[in-house]
Amino acid sequence: TTFPPTARLNQNQKYFIDEVWGYQPCVWKMILVGVGAVCSGGLLLLLLYWLPEWGVKGTCTHTSLRDAHTLLLRSTIHYFTHHNTKYSSLFIYCLLIFRHQVLNPFYIFQLFSVILWSTNDYYYYASAIVFMSVMSLATSLYTIKKQYVMLHDMVAAHSVVRISVCRENKDVEEAMSTELVPGDVIIIPANGLIMPCDAVLISGTCIVNESMLTGESVPVTKTSVPNSGEEGAETYNPEEHKRYTLFCGTHVIQTRFYTGELVKAVVVTTGFNTEKGQLVRSILYPKPTDFKLYRDAYLFLLCLVGVAGIGFLYTIVLSILNKVPTKTIITKSLDIITITVPPALPAAMTAGIVYAQRRLKSVGIFCISPQRINMCGQLNLVCFDKTGTLTEDGLDLWGIQRAEDGSFSPPEAEAAKDSLVNTAFVACMATCHSLTKIEGEISGDPLDLKMFNATGWILEEPTEEETALHNPIMPTVVRPPKQELSEISVSDCLCLFEICFSYEIGIVKQFPFSSALQRMSVVVRRLGEKHMDAYLKGAPEVVVSLCKEETVPGSFSETLEAYARQGFRVIALAHRQLEPKLSWHKVQSLNRDVIESNLDFLGLIIMQNKLKEETAGVLKDLRQANIRTLMVTGDNMLTAISVARDCGMIRSHERVIIAEASPPRDLQPASITWRYGIISTLLQVVEIQLEDGVCGEQDQQDQSYHFAVSGKAFAVITEHFPQLIQKLVLRATVFARMAPDQKTQLVEVLQSVDYIVGMCGDGANDCGALKRAHSGISLSELEASVASPFTSSTSNISCVPNLIREGRAALITSFCVFKFMALYSIIQYLSVTLLYSKSSHHCGLFLSAVSLNSAWKELVWRRPPSSLISGPLLFSVLSQMLTSLVFQVLAFLLVQQQSWYEKWTPLSDACNVSSASLFHSQNVTPPQSHNNIKNYENTTLFYVSSFQYLAVAIVFSKGKPFREPSYKNWPFMLSCIGLYTFLFLIMLNPIPAVDSFLEIVCVPHDWRITLVIIVIVNAAVSFMLEMAIDRWGSAFLSWLFCWNNKPPRMRYMHLARQLQEDPDWPPGPSTVTYASQPQSLTPIGPHVTPVQMRQ
Repeated sequence: TTFPPTARLNQNQKYFIDEVWGYQPCVWKMILVGVGAVCSGGLLLLLLYWLPEWGVKGTCTHTSLRDAHTLLLRSTIHYFTHHNTKYSSLFIYCLLIFRHQVLNPFYIFQLFSVILWSTNDYYYYASAIVFMSVMSLATSLYTIKKQYVMLHDMVAAHSVVRISVCRENKDVEEAMSTELVPGDVIIIPANGLIMPCDAVLISGTCIVNESMLTGESVPVTKTSVPNSGEEGAETYNPEEHKRYTLFCGTHVIQTRFYTGELVKAVVVTTGFNTEKGQLVRSILYPKPTDFKLYRDAYLFLLCLVGVAGIGFLYTIVLSILNKVPTKTIITKSLDIITITVPPALPAAMTAGIVYAQRRLKSVGIFCISPQRINMCGQLNLVCFDKTGTLTEDGLDLWGIQRAEDGSFSPPEAEAAKDSLVNTAFVACMATCHSLTKIEGEISGDPLDLKMFNATGWILEEPTEEETALHNPIMPTVVRPPKQELSEISVSDCLCLFEICFSYEIGIVKQFPFSSALQRMSVVVRRLGEKHMDAYLKGAPEVVVSLCKEETVPGSFSETLEAYARQGFRVIALAHRQLEPKLSWHKVQSLNRDVIESNLDFLGLIIMQNKLKEETAGVLKDLRQANIRTLMVTGDNMLTAISVARDCGMIRSHERVIIAEASPPRDLQPASITWRYGIISTLLQVVEIQLEDGVCGEQDQQDQSYHFAVSGKAFAVITEHFPQLIQKLVLRATVFARMAPDQKTQLVEVLQSVDYIVGMCGDGANDCGALKRAHSGISLSELEASVASPFTSSTSNISCVPNLIREGRAALITSFCVFKFMALYSIIQYLSVTLLYSKSSHHCGLFLSAVSLNSAWKELVWRRPPSSLISGPLLFSVLSQMLTSLVFQVLAFLLVQQQSWYEKWTPLSDACNVSSASLFHSQNVTPPQSHNNIKNYENTTLFYVSSFQYLAVAIVFSKGKPFREPSYKNWPFMLSCIGLYTFLFLIMLNPIPAVDSFLEIVCVPHDWRITLVIIVIVNAAVSFMLEMAIDRWGSAFLSWLFCWNNKPPRMRYMHLARQLQEDPDWPPGPSTVTYASQPQSLTPIGPHVTPVQMRQ
């Protein structure tokens, strides 16, 4: 087969490679690149390293993929290259990471700056930059190495094990797991193992702990794939047939098997193609975080580069006019660039994030993606899972309600009554589960465990010896408990023995719970009976659809709705007696669809799921902070709405509109029916008034409703109503019966309307959404949360406001540090530019103004800005820049007007000036030097600029409402006090040794007092300007540029404004929207049109 030089790959994948090209090395191109590298001093090689596409095209020629040595791949994001390279050890991989870090453009610029400063004898600043860079590199490498060691340990736990493989001649041979390929038949040992691959079970049953993938430490039962019926004829699909699949990295705890048969599985995928491999891949190559702060930072730096370019040209022209030597021109002009673009910026920008990460760790929140901390400061919407996140993990049995003769009996609090022992209802509770015994303890799904324990029955499992003695598989047996003989009479004892003996039930076949089917079932045989029975449990709506109509109570819908509104979780039970001709072996190969039909409805189990204590208070804090909250759950719709009301997501006076969507069928297009839920009498009155024509304020009307959407409706609306989905999510608060992939889709839809989305879940079925959100917070510390940016050690949502507060503090710190570093560079740039006009160099004072302010204790309604290019922030920087320029020019000009001023020489002594010495100094020819650092202008600007550094550091170190006040930041305050004391000391009381070290000269005392006045006025003006900009800056800029009339930048705000002006939104009660006519709304209830209802 001949491969084309260009091919398109993975057209049906979500993350796909658009095109791939093949290249092979070209000798003459490599020679040309080598010559260019020598001529450019290695800069060409750096450029090709930063731009790999140019590097490949510059050294290789185009060829076919078969003959290619290097592949150039173009994904939806960028180009990258792939070479046939293997990393033999973690050490070598870390060296490659170290090389990648060192060759970062900013570190190269820092190296260039350090070399340049060293040639100018500017050793202290250069040493500080080198120290910060080395510490930053070491910290980064340590963090990366630590994460990769953890990842390596996670992968190595299963990657290399010895396993038994079946061959064609029925021989069994031992092989290493690294040698497995898809299609191999492997044997699962009786004592279990950690799966080294994804494999589908073809014989036997396994008890598996899938906590590594799902986050739930609850063992699940895996059965063999059916070999008959409709399901047996289907093509294997890992998504649809998860209940038959043993996933890589999961722990097989126990196996069950037939006599003489082994538990076997067929290898489906290995390596990165497995479920665990994809998890590892998502950690190695996470979705890039596109945060506006970092894009704006580069734009701001480009502006500084432009300013540096002006200074560069100015210095060259001025130096040529002053006949400065070429070497000095080069060093001066390049020094302007290193001054204007601060090399310490990367280290300074990450300081706030590093300290925020430490503070998060102190409150039990661990972070593997520190850059996302800044994103947390911008969150304006948080999605919450329900069970285990908003509510308690476990469920308590509130009661049962049996159905008899087509009607409900009164609710009963207990199921373990003697009168109920021989009922099918209790038999279903005791058998329809996936519980197993592990080391003598019953283990399994918490709901199953609660349900089984409520019966008081006993579960017994066969040992390996018992299994080997029987031809059919030995069943798990459940039976009622035996009472103490002393507590009952002899006749009662005989009766009880009879009951215990006759009601010993063996579980012959299990059909595990399927989230897609929303049910599970078992086939059982009671001891002494000739026939078998099928028991089923699941979502009430699903169970009822499988039951005989005459066995379902007429009040079923009303009863279910009443329980759901009270926040109960309801499970329905059903029973069917099977034909006597069914044998054990036939049942094992029977399709579940045959069993799960024509059932008798038994009744309801009512489980109570309580809210966690912290839930309501946290959600109230988030609402007051202008952060929207959603519930995304797999539970029942009405239960979810009830919990949303209980926790405050939906307040008592707000109405709920349930969107019920139906797919197209029988030539009818897809449709959405809008059902208005009536929860309270007050709400009902309000709705009737609206329908009768009484209308409140527009804002009140806009805030008085919430949409509730089920997973089924979400799928239909996404496919058939794409123009409605964005409108719907603007006011949708409850998403019920959502599958894991639908949670991820919802996050994507919310992001598409410019929400900054957070996701909080317990790690079970939330991994996709946790990874996709801007900020994913897992409440589970299991391995499933390795891919989540944040993991909380506390199992409640109190971590969410803590994370947002620290994110806001880190974001504001990043802004403050960026503004300070920019002003520090501009102040130094202004000083150097002024001094170059006198052929002088500047002696500067480096100040590291890293703020350690902790987060403010409360979440406020206002959010910090998300952009460095925002009007108020630029206004602040420009105003401080102009202030610094004015006072520097003022001091520069004033010093030249002083009576004692002269061109400084080593013989000058302005502190003890006399007419004779002044006359003598004017007749002495000073030595010529182009490095004229000691002079009056330099000394004056040194004092002024040093105080300006401190002034802007204090002015920009803001506290409330996002951070604690600066006076609580003791390291910062002590630094400022120490530096102010030092500067005033050397300015008012000169010390010759210090002056000599700093290369400043002595000036008269009167001029020093003048400088004190200048720096005090400068600080006061800077402070008042910043205060004024904070209070009136936004309003002034909005008035000046007419921003109030501009449409909002955020898409969700733009849509909200459009919907406020739409008279047909929200749709009226009991109306239907059809896919073929998306704008038409047809009433199906009362004869009232939507327009009439909104009058």
